[in-house]
This record gives sequence, structure tokens and C-alpha cells, in this order.
Amino acid sequence: MKTKRALLSAVISACFLLQGSAFALDEPQTQTKPLVLNQLGGLAFGGTVSHKPNGLTFHGDHGYAQYVIPVNAKNYPIILWHGLGQSGRSFETTPDGREGFQTLLPRDGWATYIVDQPRRGRAGRTEATEAKSEIPTVTSEAGVWNAFRLGRWVPPKPATANPNMQMLLDGETINQFMRMQTPDTGALPPTEAYGWKLGEAMRDLLKRTGPAVVGTHSYAGQIGWYGAMKSPDLVKAVVAYEPGQVVYPEGEKVKEMNSEIPLVQQRLNPVRVSKQEFLKLTKMPIFIIFGDNISTKSSKVFNEEVWRWALFNARQFVNLINKYGGDAKLIHLPEIGIKGNTHALFSDLNNKEILKITEEWLAEKGLDKNDDPHLAPKRSVSPVTIPLEK
Repeated sequence: MKTKRALLSAVISACFLLQGSAFALDEPQTQTKPLVLNQLGGLAFGGTVSHKPNGLTFHGDHGYAQYVIPVNAKNYPIILWHGLGQSGRSFETTPDGREGFQTLLPRDGWATYIVDQPRRGRAGRTEATEAKSEIPTVTSEAGVWNAFRLGRWVPPKPATANPNMQMLLDGETINQFMRMQTPDTGALPPTEAYGWKLGEAMRDLLKRTGPAVVGTHSYAGQIGWYGAMKSPDLVKAVVAYEPGQVVYPEGEKVKEMNSEIPLVQQRLNPVRVSKQEFLKLTKMPIFIIFGDNISTKSSKVFNEEVWRWALFNARQFVNLINKYGGDAKLIHLPEIGIKGNTHALFSDLNNKEILKITEEWLAEKGLDKNDDPHLAPKRSVSPVTIPLEK
């Protein structure tokens, strides 16, 4: 009996020692100020319904939005659209474990809608053909490393890291970051027609939220422009974090770039839209923010070329918007003394500083009032879409 008790005591002691060791490896936990919410929920928006010869139906190609609405919210919600290879997870907890925009914005009074784009994440239901992308950002983790400008990774050589980055490079942060990548469940055609289709999906969501601020990241930049052109009556402003694509009006002469990488030349040449459509983007203020470590020289690495081109195109886009009487502003963070930001500015170590810059701009545009608080998305009225017997 004594032997059994001694063994049990030893096991319990070992458990406590292991537990203590585990806690010692963690950062100290601190009490966080409560986040008081009026609503927390989710909804699907847009999408299609197909009817089969055998009597079945298929509902797909919709978007999904999770909403976090604080008590006494500001009048206009902020809708955040993620980039290529990502999902709404981008705006949740940061890879290193801090609060992301999903809760930081509501803490400051903003009702926040976090989108999963059609054919991604919780909006992955589709009958579209399987995606076969050539873009390194979604075909390899080395491509992801380069795309987010964490450094350079050209296998079989090991990855290198940019100095003084606003992102931790410990094992767990990298682990969480890589596991944020999300596959396409169907093809995302790089066509103007598909861009307008995504813009129509955004309009469907805006009908539910009412007038809103649209925030986009990377690939979703194009969705922001198409969505704003579809809904200039509902988009109060566009905040674009490193948009990968912009639109130019037809017939407008602009400077063009050249690349040794044909895929960059193909994907980064701005889409042309009619001048009538382009002028709709002059009806709301536009704010574009780019981070650090963007190459100024031609490169043979795809994602180094992408951001060199994207920044160049965005500057011309801003100039064109302002030329036609609009209100557009671009900030390149290192030019104002903020250095080290990656492609995911909103989850970097200084994400509160990025948020402050964003909120100050929104306040400057008079979009931070809360005299008519946003309460919840409206319930849509839809026809019965299955063969339901009466």
C-alpha cells in the first residue's frame, strides 16, 4: 500500500512539475477589459442556386460574414475583406497571439463584419471547377513567405528574414501564420466579369448592413473597387491595405511597367473600366496604406515584383481619382517613419498604430459618429429556393 501511495504521490508531483514548466514557457496572462457586445453572429450573402434534373438543388458561391457589434456602435460598420490564400481568419487573433482587428475595432466602437470570400473558408461551397493557380502565393509556403515580405525564400535555399520586422519569427508565430493559409475550393477567374460578380456579392451584403466603410486587403482590393462602383450609394469610404490590383478609366494614358516575369505582366496590369464607372469611385473617400520592404528594383522573384508593381499602380490610381475630383490618399509607411511592416499590416506588432492611423483618417472624413448606432444586419426577404410542397 505504501508503495502504491508513494508511486501515486510521485506521479502527482511530476504532473505539477510538468504543469509548472508549461506555464513558465507561456507569457503571463493579464486581465483584459471586457468587450460588451450588442450582437454576435454570422450570415451568408449573395450566391447562386442551381436546380437539378433529379429534383435536387445546390446553393453555392455565396460569401460569409461574421459580425461583432458593440453596444453604442458607431453609425457605419466596417466590412473587412481578406486577401488571396486567406480567409476571415486574417483579422482575428494575430499569429503571435494578440488581439486583431476583429476585436480591436469593436473596442473602439466599430461594428465589424469579417468576410470569407466566395469559394474560401466558411463560404467554400461551390460547383466551380477545382482551382489550378499558377500564383506562388497559393501554391507554396515559400511563395507565402515572399508575398508577405517576411524575407526571401527561394528553395532549395533556406528562408531569410528581413531585418527589424513588425512580426515575431519564433516557432509558434510562424506555425500559426502558415496555418492561416486557406485553399480555393473553386477557380477564381482573373477576369473583369468575375470582378463584377464579386462586386455584386458585396452589394448584397451592403443591402443587409446599410451604408458602410469597406476595408480590403491585397487581392480583395479589386473587390473593393468593383463593389464601390456597384454601390456608390452604400459605400461611405474604402480603406485598402496593400491592394494588389486597381482600375483605370478607359482611354486614360498612364505609365506602364515591364517585368521579366510574364505572370506579373499579365496579372498586375490594371483593369480598364469605362470612365462612367470609374467616376463612381470619386463619390467616396479612399485611403490606401502600404507597408515596408517593397523592392524598388526589378526582381526575378514573383512576389517581390508584385508589390513593386502594386505600389506603382496604386500611386497612379490615387492621382487619377484626384484628377477627376475625388478624394484619395496613399500612405507608404516607411516614408512617414513607420518601418518594418509586412504585407499584413493589421496583424503586425504595431497593429494598434495602424488602426490609429486608419481611425484618424475616418474621423477626418466625419465617419466616426454614433448618433444613430448600427444595431444589426437586416433580415433579407428571399423566395423559397427548394421544391417545397405547399
